[in-house]
Amino acid sequence: MEDYQKIRTTIKDWDEADRPREKLMSLGRQSLTNAELLAIILGGGNKEKNAVELAKEILLSVDNNLSELSKLSYKDFCNRFKGVGPAKAISIVAALELGYRRKHSSTLQRPIINSSNDAYNAVAHLLLERDREDFFVLLLANNNKLIRVVQVSSGGINETLVDRKIIFKTALEHNAVKIILAHNHPSGDTKPSNADINATRTIVEAGKIMSIQILDHIIIGVDDAYYSFLDNGII
Repeated sequence: MEDYQKIRTTIKDWDEADRPREKLMSLGRQSLTNAELLAIILGGGNKEKNAVELAKEILLSVDNNLSELSKLSYKDFCNRFKGVGPAKAISIVAALELGYRRKHSSTLQRPIINSSNDAYNAVAHLLLERDREDFFVLLLANNNKLIRVVQVSSGGINETLVDRKIIFKTALEHNAVKIILAHNHPSGDTKPSNADINATRTIVEAGKIMSIQILDHIIIGVDDAYYSFLDNGII
């Protein structure tokens, strides 16, 4: 009878499209099996098994039930599975705990921005009482739901320079179709300068080319004072 020697293959020997990390990057996290996801957390296998094979062994021990897997302590992982030391075990336990917390956390409620006051309330806490001018953008979906508030520049005491390329790059990265501009005047005077007006008009025109609508520009002062370009007919 002919003897066959089992040759251990590593994940590096696989086609690139089949490797868990590359598969996640190209096809998204939903495309991976539980074993492949666990293999990424493990980062490596042992002398006999690659990371995916080790992950399958671990999952099989709990009948492929992630809830049962989450009940194992880091000591359980170390004691029961060859090649799983404290570092790998702690990574698994931490990942499972993070998943548990995500499941039981409430969905973040993102407000609908329908007025200058809505915009002010969404960004004022980030700009009040600053001693320099900083510039933020409120990124909105098509239904005016706030996606995110992002700082795009930081300036000096009297002005901040804004690169419109950064503004639109930020919008595209977050799939925003509408933008509200916002910056502060540390002096407390919310009246826009000529530079503020000219910069805003330039950004509005650039937005038309990019099919991204600039809804408003809010200048925040002190004591709940703000200036809306839309309310004052500048946009």
